[in-house]
Amino acid sequence: MGFFSWVRRVVEPGPQTGEAAQGRPLAGLLGDPERRAPAQHPEVAADVPTPLTSERLRSWFTRHGYTYFVDDEGDVGGLWRGRLFYFFLFGERHEILQVRGQWNREFAIERLTEVLEICNEWNADKIWPKAYVRVRDDGMVHLTCEVATDLEHGVSDAQLGQLLHCALSASSMLFDTVDELYPDPAAGAP
Repeated sequence: MGFFSWVRRVVEPGPQTGEAAQGRPLAGLLGDPERRAPAQHPEVAADVPTPLTSERLRSWFTRHGYTYFVDDEGDVGGLWRGRLFYFFLFGERHEILQVRGQWNREFAIERLTEVLEICNEWNADKIWPKAYVRVRDDGMVHLTCEVATDLEHGVSDAQLGQLLHCALSASSMLFDTVDELYPDPAAGAP
């Protein structure tokens, strides 16, 4: 059995009890493994671009050992370095992958102009991710970023991995920059 055949095999999940508490991916809660990504089935080569589905995205996270969750609306999300990320599929055929991240702290409304300036400078200098703010109903300002990619012609497993890693690492660079500008006072010793 070749390496890619081994990678594409569907691995039956272990017992579901206790997996969430141990921080492992919740593969056993995702439904029928036969409905998962086409790249897992031996008749489809891993390097052939195929349509991206939510099931295929979750399967990719599981295969690579990432812990994630699926919310009530079926959206896939996860925490990376303490920051919340969602992985949305948009478009008529769900062909647009959007990785959207949110900084793990929030700003007071009085800092809105400062944060907008940070976003403008970032967007002027960098291609990825697009940075913007959202003002919530409670008046707090949230820094958000996103990377969107049109996958109309499909995506191979390697391409999907590259897109996800690039989106997460570029977003982390933005959030690290903001962490340097606004250090967390609770992170330091009293």
